Amino acid sequence: MVDPDVDRLAIVNEDGTMFGEEYTLVAVADFILQNKKGNTVSNLSSSRALRDITEKYGANYFASAVGEVNVVKSMKENNAVIGGEGNGGVIYPDLHYGRDALVGIALFLTYLAKIGETCSSLRKKYPQYTIVKNKMQLTPGLDVDKVLLAVKNKFASHEVITIDGVKIEYEHGWVHLRKSNTEPIIRIYAESKDVESANKLANEIKSEIQKII
Repeated sequence: MVDPDVDRLAIVNEDGTMFGEEYTLVAVADFILQNKKGNTVSNLSSSRALRDITEKYGANYFASAVGEVNVVKSMKENNAVIGGEGNGGVIYPDLHYGRDALVGIALFLTYLAKIGETCSSLRKKYPQYTIVKNKMQLTPGLDVDKVLLAVKNKFASHEVITIDGVKIEYEHGWVHLRKSNTEPIIRIYAESKDVESANKLANEIKSEIQKII
């Protein structure tokens, strides 16, 4: 499945289940890295699975701010051989620097044909992560940047990335907080090994924000 402007790709398995749009890029990167050594890039709100696959091949993974232009900038700076976003957006620089679902389809199907497996069997080979997406309504006029800074300081004992909001890394997951530019909300994305664990991480951050405000 592709979106109207054909820059994002989601695969449906042969049994009708979803391969998972977060894993479109992961599978394509797996194929590319088997044949060409190099680094990878995705945005901060994309699955950790890409990092895991990249490190498996002895390469380096880099995270960028959210947005195609930011991913492309990081790919150029870090000589990435593949990159994109967890929304199914694949960027393959050997062809061009832009999300392209048709390129993604070609690479994915080529990989599937070479290994002679089904979509579902390929999906089972990758690390299992689940992302949950939430938002938290704030009082109009509240200084969201000040809230995010307080969260950053609160979790200073963790690895914290601040190139786009605040992303807190845990051993088995992460939480990414970004403010909206149009409404008084904080977007809270969390990833872990299952829905329950991801929601737990997100709810812990929500509780801390409530204390701050």
